[in-house]
Amino acid sequence: MATLTAARAAPTFPVPSLSVPAGVLQVAWGLYNLAANPSQNDVIEFCRVPAGATVIGGWLQGADIDTGTETLDIDIGWAANGTDNADTDGFGNLGVLTGDVSVHTPVAGIFVPFANVIQDAGYKTFAAETKIIGTVNAAANAGGTGVLKVVVLFV
Repeated sequence: MATLTAARAAPTFPVPSLSVPAGVLQVAWGLYNLAANPSQNDVIEFCRVPAGATVIGGWLQGADIDTGTETLDIDIGWAANGTDNADTDGFGNLGVLTGDVSVHTPVAGIFVPFANVIQDAGYKTFAAETKIIGTVNAAANAGGTGVLKVVVLFV
């Protein structure tokens, strides 16, 4: 198991501020270039959201990085932040990411909107600065390299 940190999740990268008026949509995003097929239990740290952020949506996006009979399975959630407990699939227990043409995108590639807590319980507000993460449940069958991106919409 490895922790793979994108540039926008690094502790030296500035985190967006909540100093804007209430209700103004903000975006945090991160991308990670998988140079090698990720292993089961690897954690990809995509980006960080500030304390007080209420996540109202987002998505995982990328090229079709698994070929043949796809097996790549990555969940999207958040790391523990000292106040909120970790929930590795809080924004999506996504299952196998086929990368095939789907209802979400008319071209081959990965595009999966956030769900889980947003769909079931409403939005997620974080009490402290929080890393948005992807947790690998299963490696790709073949390939497994390419860029994955996460976009997080919050107020």
